[in-house]
Amino acid sequence: MLYLKTLIIVVQLLSALGVIGLVLLQHGKGADMGAAFGSGASGSLFGATGSANFLSRTTAVLAAVFFVTTLTLTYLGAYRAKPSAGLLGTAVTAPVAASAAAAPVGGSAVLPASAASVPATDVPK
Repeated sequence: MLYLKTLIIVVQLLSALGVIGLVLLQHGKGADMGAAFGSGASGSLFGATGSANFLSRTTAVLAAVFFVTTLTLTYLGAYRAKPSAGLLGTAVTAPVAASAAAAPVGGSAVLPASAASVPATDVPK
């Protein structure tokens, strides 16, 4: 489970950095930042408007990946395993103490601790 969370966190981090980078690369409506990168867009790899569509679609995909990983991490963080039921349908609990049922060793009986010698568990620290 730890490896799964680590993998999801790495995917989330990479998608967040990708979204940041792609948003910074896109053209604004008013400001033409393409001139700073050599505005010969018609001869580019994606054509005149192909780069804008490619960048916006890639940004949308990375944003969707980011949201899915965020929801998955939220679910995994809130998930608590329920104790499994035993063979008869009752919840399995750990044994309390076996010292009271211990057989005497060397002829002397083992005495259970009295209530006065047991430290209080309900006292706040």
